[in-house]
Amino acid sequence: MESRAKALGHAVHPVLIVFPLGLLSTAVIFDVLYLITDRASFATSAGHTMAAGIIGGVVAAVFGLIDWLVIPKGTRARRIGSLHGLGNAAVLVLFVISWLLRFSHDNWDPGMLAVICSVAGVGLAGATGWLGGELVERLGIGVDEGANVNAPSSLTQKHPAKPA
Repeated sequence: MESRAKALGHAVHPVLIVFPLGLLSTAVIFDVLYLITDRASFATSAGHTMAAGIIGGVVAAVFGLIDWLVIPKGTRARRIGSLHGLGNAAVLVLFVISWLLRFSHDNWDPGMLAVICSVAGVGLAGATGWLGGELVERLGIGVDEGANVNAPSSLTQKHPAKPA
């Protein structure tokens, strides 16, 4: 089932998700480094990186929702897509809580609850990422209908018949 939100022949959602995943994971790494070294710069970096990841996650979610809305109701793909989307919403909520807990501090000191929320968010993101992989790789959501090992460039807009 082909994606409805495309740019230059490719689905937009999978292109965008790498940014929030990378940024939010990096924020957790900065938190760990802060806890190890007690350097305020790591706490500040975590806070700013987390903010960028949250914004990126919201943007990616818009395109994921566009694709989810066209998945036929009553299908396994629709159920998996719902879990994927709701799980990712929970990831963003965990990171927003973590960000808010540290925002009021002068040095962005995360505190243990903020770190727990971030680590839980990354763990949940791993699970929802697996669900996203299930949608694409197992259920074919977002895959071009003309996909095959000899398909032309996505920029050509030509879709030859799939080999038998």
